[in-house]
Amino acid sequence: MGCLDYFKRKRRGSQQQSKPSSDDSGIPKHVSRSSGSTLSSPRSLPSLYEERAHNLRAFELKELRDATDGFSRRLKIGEGGFGCVYKGLIKPLGGKGGSTAVAVKKLNQNSLQGHKQWLAEVQFLGVVEHPNLVKLIGYCAVDVERGIQRLLVYEFMPNKSLDDHLFNKVYPSLPWNVRLQIALGAAEGLTYLHEGVEVQVIYRDFKASNVLLDEEFKPKLSDFGLAREGPSAGNTHVSTAVMGTYGYAAPDYIETGHLTAKSDVWSFGVVLYEILTGRKSTERSRPRNEQKLLDWVKRYPIDSKRFGQIMDPRLENQYSMRAAREIAKLADSCLSKNARDRPKMSEVVESIKQAMKFKEMDGFEDTVEDHLAATATELDSETKDEQETGSTESLRRRMLHLAKLNESANVVGKRKFMLMKVADPL
Repeated sequence: MGCLDYFKRKRRGSQQQSKPSSDDSGIPKHVSRSSGSTLSSPRSLPSLYEERAHNLRAFELKELRDATDGFSRRLKIGEGGFGCVYKGLIKPLGGKGGSTAVAVKKLNQNSLQGHKQWLAEVQFLGVVEHPNLVKLIGYCAVDVERGIQRLLVYEFMPNKSLDDHLFNKVYPSLPWNVRLQIALGAAEGLTYLHEGVEVQVIYRDFKASNVLLDEEFKPKLSDFGLAREGPSAGNTHVSTAVMGTYGYAAPDYIETGHLTAKSDVWSFGVVLYEILTGRKSTERSRPRNEQKLLDWVKRYPIDSKRFGQIMDPRLENQYSMRAAREIAKLADSCLSKNARDRPKMSEVVESIKQAMKFKEMDGFEDTVEDHLAATATELDSETKDEQETGSTESLRRRMLHLAKLNESANVVGKRKFMLMKVADPL
């Protein structure tokens, strides 16, 4: 079927509706604008797509099969709920010139939501254009005897995702300045979606794995399958079934199904703490009192001497403590319980720029006393958890923790002695 023809039919159907649809297809059916704005758009997203669809290339299935060597496992670079992503080489129209590296996302034919998300991606990425959004080159949509075939073709991002570089130890640690540049670029991408498009776009699935990195580590938001139009003029939110990723979705959105741009702001706050700590929002492999990142960081107040202990050890103290505190404060404001208290993404951009002005690399270096106090606090917290659950392992775990405490103190003491020796070789 023709992609453009589909959207024309959707537009005719939406014009017959007097009220906005609340289904969760990811395909907007009414005029919309940013939450809280008095400005409204005379056009819907489908109409904008019709205007700009000529910028997308319609691929034949054979072209993409050839480009990926028959969708070879050797060229598979990613996999998700939608399906698999392959690296490929496509020839320019007309066949003249060199081939271009691309990423080809192929719909899993057994995916119930895949088709709707495919449509949403084509529509949203066919309209938006920004340096911090991944570029959609084209699409393929054919119906064959074996079922529907839906594919998307994006620009290729050689440095994987922010998720890979923060949490996969195979990759080198991202330097502090690069982390801030990535946070800034991602914030600018969201700002554009919320405030810079004729029709407001709520991303709805902001997380580190959806922040892709180009050859210069510049970030670009990807995967718009869950994106939605913002609320129409006069409305404060979009009512929709709750979708997204556990650990990143705003609690008010989970509780009510009311989606706003501030839902994206919450998700951004979570990722800011991931950038600071090098920890995922949820990690079941950690001790129980450390599994939820947002709960764990609360034990290290921003203005306390212990704050530096949340910082990613892979940074090796090469970061600005003042900047880190400012980023943490920004994250907390993004994570405000009341959505109205969260900043707009344009305000987030300015806050990150201010934090980036602190250039001194004076990262946290704990003393023996600080380390002992922090570890003792963790022990107390763990003991309380065990008392609440009535764990029979309580005594054994406490003894092991005490042994670890003593060992840690010795390590820190030796490090302090070595530093003093280097400072005073005589």
